[in-house]
Amino acid sequence: MTQKTDWWRHAVIYQIYPRSFQDDNADGVGDLRGIIRRLDHVASLGVDAIWLSPIFTSPMADMGYDVSDYCDIDPSFGTLADFDALVARAHALGLKVILDQVYSHSSDQHPHFRESRSSRDNPKADWYVWADCKADGTPPNNWQAIFGGSAWEWDARRRQYYFHNFLREQPDLNLHNPQVQDWIISVLRFWLDRGVDGFRLDAINHICHDRSLRDNPVDIRPKSGPDIKTYDMQYPIHSKNQPEALAVMERLRAVLEEYDDRAFIGEIGEAHHPADVLIQYTSGQRLHMAYNTALMTPEFSPEHFIREISAIVHDPRGGWPSWAFSNHDTMRHVTRWALHAVDEDRFARMTAALLLCLPGSVCIYQGEELGLPQAQLAYHELVDPEGLVFWPDNPGRDGARTPMVWAASALHGGFSDAPRTWLPVTPAHLALACDLQDGDRNTVLQFYRQMIALRRATPALNSLETAFLDMPENILAMRRGPDLVCMFNLGPAPTVVKHPPCAARDILLAQSVEYTAEDAFLLTGNACVIFRTTG
Repeated sequence: MTQKTDWWRHAVIYQIYPRSFQDDNADGVGDLRGIIRRLDHVASLGVDAIWLSPIFTSPMADMGYDVSDYCDIDPSFGTLADFDALVARAHALGLKVILDQVYSHSSDQHPHFRESRSSRDNPKADWYVWADCKADGTPPNNWQAIFGGSAWEWDARRRQYYFHNFLREQPDLNLHNPQVQDWIISVLRFWLDRGVDGFRLDAINHICHDRSLRDNPVDIRPKSGPDIKTYDMQYPIHSKNQPEALAVMERLRAVLEEYDDRAFIGEIGEAHHPADVLIQYTSGQRLHMAYNTALMTPEFSPEHFIREISAIVHDPRGGWPSWAFSNHDTMRHVTRWALHAVDEDRFARMTAALLLCLPGSVCIYQGEELGLPQAQLAYHELVDPEGLVFWPDNPGRDGARTPMVWAASALHGGFSDAPRTWLPVTPAHLALACDLQDGDRNTVLQFYRQMIALRRATPALNSLETAFLDMPENILAMRRGPDLVCMFNLGPAPTVVKHPPCAARDILLAQSVEYTAEDAFLLTGNACVIFRTTG
């Protein structure tokens, strides 16, 4: 067995959304061969790993997060041979490969669900979450689905309801059943044996439900506006985050420990006490880490960052921190936080420096390194079920999923030679294409490369040692390690930081900042500076 390196600690992980990265067979949808063709770009950033959103056989009701065969590749993406070639190429470039795994639910087209729904006494009858209706025919409880409406769907064949946290096409697996856990372990081993280095576990805090099916209580927290989704009107204490899920995590982790140098990263979507939930899932022999969705919200202030980072880093129970500002499910952060920006490019550079100075591991979403804003799409261009249901108040996730832009003057930005792509490429994105930024040291792309290299070369940025400094409004400053200070102006207004708590010795990186004769920093809007100190 190879010695474990804990490569995932402090790793910079690059998320690839395969449908939108590169289309190699000209059908308008990205594929594995296209990813292989573009891996040199990913490696040039200096990242440690790639995370692939689902590539498995799927009817695509939720763009691959509804899996109908967990051990094969969807034909739209390629073949298992293509996958093996991708792993080989990634490893040759020094990149680890992380696969997205969906264990909370499957597709309703999965053979296991087809068997489960056929009767109440078949071998897989208890592989999904079934319940009788109330006397009046209504669902067994008040649980709501994230994508709208009741989380229960009536099935006439079994004359029961089945539970679905997401779409009705995504029935929840019953992880209370040890046979289901055994099957998941067989899936894990299939991909581990093909050389996969890690797994991003989708919606992993949804894998177990309250067996008593108690109603969820009303969410009584103060809110800034009316709820769009009925799901957000509840405090889902019974439909997820059950203690049995932690035991399942320990079983899965034990499998990984049989292999050399593999890792779990979890998606813990949680609005109620997120730090506590993350630490539960990442302490002990459970997940190696779980990225914190608390930094993918509209809130953008020093107080917010200090509160959320401290809650993880300074908690004695442990749990490795992992951070992201954007992904395929959230609005791109350049747009989400636009009210705080002087201009998009400067803001994109500042937030890149901020993310890459955080203690722990980080995830970068494809296109983030180009400073891409959220694409603005018309209703007729949408395919995301969330956007189609909740438009226009919630336009869904398609605006974060549009194709990568490689070449400004090429058809569809160089993503595809097809007449039409599955989502359109917008003019705003073409203006930020990779070929326009590559080689220009003043671009967002080059800044990401510079900042990732600085993170890799600076021991203080690869420690968890973090202390926040008292600063004027809108200024976030943290001491990293014994002698490094990272300072950011989160707002658009210039701010003077008089008599910094430690004098700057070596400035390692600076944007829009001056060090004045009065031993003070002038940080213009969205400035950032990283420096060593004399004390």
